[in-house]
Amino acid sequence: MIEGDIRDVALADAALGDGRYDAMIHLAAAAGVRPSIADPMHYVRMNVEGTAGALELAERKKIDRFVFGSSSSVYGDSAPVPFVETDPAASPISPYAATKRAGELLCHAASQISGLSVICLRLFTVYGPRQRPDLAIHKFVSLIEQDQPLTLYGDGSTLRDYTHVTDIVDGILADLEYVSTRNVFEVVNLGGGQPISLKDLVGLLEKHLGKKASTEWLPPHSGDVKRTFASIEKARSLLRFEPRVGLDEGLAGFVKWYRANPPESSPA
Repeated sequence: MIEGDIRDVALADAALGDGRYDAMIHLAAAAGVRPSIADPMHYVRMNVEGTAGALELAERKKIDRFVFGSSSSVYGDSAPVPFVETDPAASPISPYAATKRAGELLCHAASQISGLSVICLRLFTVYGPRQRPDLAIHKFVSLIEQDQPLTLYGDGSTLRDYTHVTDIVDGILADLEYVSTRNVFEVVNLGGGQPISLKDLVGLLEKHLGKKASTEWLPPHSGDVKRTFASIEKARSLLRFEPRVGLDEGLAGFVKWYRANPPESSPA
């Protein structure tokens, strides 16, 4: 692991040296819808310039396979459900979503110019052990365990398609195998395919924690989409992708991990 700025192509070029590399998996990004509203320029620098830099590095090193971690956020609120990859995804409602869509377009341009083989993976609300503490499941579990109230936005009807991290890893590995055998540009959803409402998610967490949540409801937050729901038919067809970890099982595993790694000793 080499720590540096994703935009520093010279640093990454030097770090890779004269080695030969089969593929690049680009998952580095500034993440999160709400922080992107507070500081959109940071997201443009990291996600747009950073992706352009990663593509430039792939060209310099003659890497001909590229996996880009995009987001379900690109669909915005106008796409019909379930979300399919043929939707134009032309109406993002947050700077984060806009920068991820821009990254996809940069990948497409690179594939047309240099013949780079690319799959852009639209990831749907990834969760599991080591999830970032600011994301919903980790944050909710932490607050309920500490008997602190949950601040929730809207009326609880918003839907999210949660996808366990092990299923995402399976999808990325299958993607590498796919791009190794053909010259392609593809956009593919990786999701659980079973959205759940915010209210029902809290109920499942209460069940697995064995504790009741105290909730405070506020108006909907700008930038938050009303629903995400992945069609995974393309992933099934191209990658033989099939989610293996259901949400109930995944939440039970997350609670077990959290209790074995309390905040003061959780890995960074």
